[in-house]
Amino acid sequence: MKILFLVYHGFSEHSGISKKIHYQVKGLRENGYDVRLCYYDFAADGHRCRFVDGSVIHDYGTGKWAGLRQRFDYGCIFDYCVREGIEFVYARCFQNANPWLIRFFSKLRNAGIHAVTEIPTYPYDQEFKSFEWKMRMELKVDQLFRRRLYRQMDAVVTFSDAREIFGQRTINISNGVDFDSIKLIENDNANDNLKTQNLKQLHLIGVAEVHPWHAFDRVLSGMGEYHGPVHVVFHIVGGVHPNQMDRYFTPLLGKYHLHDRVIFHGQLFGEQLDSVFNQCQFAIGSLGRHRSGITVIKTLKNREYATRGIPFIYSEQDSDFDSQPYVLKAPADESPVDIQKIIDFMEHFTMKPAEIRHTVEHLTWKIQMRRVVDAIAG
Repeated sequence: MKILFLVYHGFSEHSGISKKIHYQVKGLRENGYDVRLCYYDFAADGHRCRFVDGSVIHDYGTGKWAGLRQRFDYGCIFDYCVREGIEFVYARCFQNANPWLIRFFSKLRNAGIHAVTEIPTYPYDQEFKSFEWKMRMELKVDQLFRRRLYRQMDAVVTFSDAREIFGQRTINISNGVDFDSIKLIENDNANDNLKTQNLKQLHLIGVAEVHPWHAFDRVLSGMGEYHGPVHVVFHIVGGVHPNQMDRYFTPLLGKYHLHDRVIFHGQLFGEQLDSVFNQCQFAIGSLGRHRSGITVIKTLKNREYATRGIPFIYSEQDSDFDSQPYVLKAPADESPVDIQKIIDFMEHFTMKPAEIRHTVEHLTWKIQMRRVVDAIAG
């Protein structure tokens, strides 16, 4: 089968979203499909272009008009699909429903080309409350046209348990993992200091481009309210917007005098990221999905933590992990994280990293992406 994986933006080597997309394409190819990756980005000469696997299929030029054209000119993608015999288009939602995109997917359907769109987070409207005015206006346009858009497709791919989204049936999958890219932590003995009468240190790690729905501030509040003998350190890896720092972190750092116990590493990759993971015994997932109106979601971060082989905590509902022995569940509210509960949990925790990793072998992108194709082709 010939598949076009359609993305409405470019890529960054430091972006988790970019890496996920490339892992999904890899997963499809591991199933034997002929997959082409279509995306929009700037060429070396500054021109705005539509690419397929690095080759330009349309040059929009430069300037504001070129920027507008790429938002409503999808003819080059349709022509490519017809010319190359594409049988299935897998698109990734960019909250960009509009009349021109509706026309594009309608033409695909009339040409007998199957199509789905993946909505990474659903529902997503409340996430835009903290975004700038321009993005909130773009959401308004998306709200006007999205039901009509999804009627032109075979299904919506979701990591939630929703059976219907915007009037269209869903294909429910889990976020996947790429075992080749995630190293197992190397700290089998890291918990020894928690298994003695003289408890010493607990190192926590949270990896994210920090948004309000990660609610890492709940960890800081919990650390501030914990007065036991264990020295608790929280490593935050990823970007923190200045607005998020001012609103969620700075006040708590000062209130509880946590400046020497909360380490903001910024973005780390490769061996540097591995090194921080190897210092830590316990990971922090999302603790505030309720802030954006989400109850059920299968986040990528939970799966990456399990693939690393580290136990973790989160507050949403995730059927892949809710009953796993290496998981703690936090209440989906604004209460501080109970640090003593984490310490008690780790005092009796015996699973090895490889044992945790083994439990997610069925969550590879190869298996998850095959489920999508089977649902369409079957």
